[in-house]
Amino acid sequence: MHKLCFTAIIILGFSGNLFAEPSSLVAWTPDTVAFVKKGNAAHGKTLAAQCNGCHGENGISTVPLFPSLAGQLANYTYKQLKDYQNGSREDRIMSSLAVGLSDQDIADLATWFSSLPALEWEENSEITQAAEILVYSGDNKRVLTPCSTCHGTDGRGEVMDVPALTGQQFDYLKKALLDYKTGKRHNDIYSRMRLIVEQLSQDEIEGLAGYYSGVTQQ
Repeated sequence: MHKLCFTAIIILGFSGNLFAEPSSLVAWTPDTVAFVKKGNAAHGKTLAAQCNGCHGENGISTVPLFPSLAGQLANYTYKQLKDYQNGSREDRIMSSLAVGLSDQDIADLATWFSSLPALEWEENSEITQAAEILVYSGDNKRVLTPCSTCHGTDGRGEVMDVPALTGQQFDYLKKALLDYKTGKRHNDIYSRMRLIVEQLSQDEIEGLAGYYSGVTQQ
């Protein structure tokens, strides 16, 4: 069953153009995983001084459209910075900053931010029940797996490169989901996020952003 689902994702993800460039150039080989795991947090802290203005001194952003990085999985942050660097993910500010970093710099930054305590998060009772259903049950009629399957029951992400979401900025989460829906963001391997989000309504997107950020719809 898992093999069939995996094959379907690949077929759906590339049905538009079988010869399109890959969504990301990062390959999670054992060597790459080990390389990120050995990142130097002390050096990453020094490099992170240039990140504080947008992402906060302790990795907790106070700017609605800029993500918090504290406690984020090192593999995820590493992949995103590499994607900015090689053009798989586009952002004028981040792309220009990432170009000047070495692979070691990126691993060190990722390790530093992962070592910081993440923002405390509690479920908000005012968040819609519909969002909780998507998080924990999904929607079989639309073949939508629960968000918690990949992002964890606590929303703190998974081992490889699935990001932590809980405590993240509402506006950032909403924009990220909308960018996946429109295809503006396309660095998700096998189009896994695009295939899901393109089926979500605006209200569902805002509900999920509210659930993981812990704030009500804005």
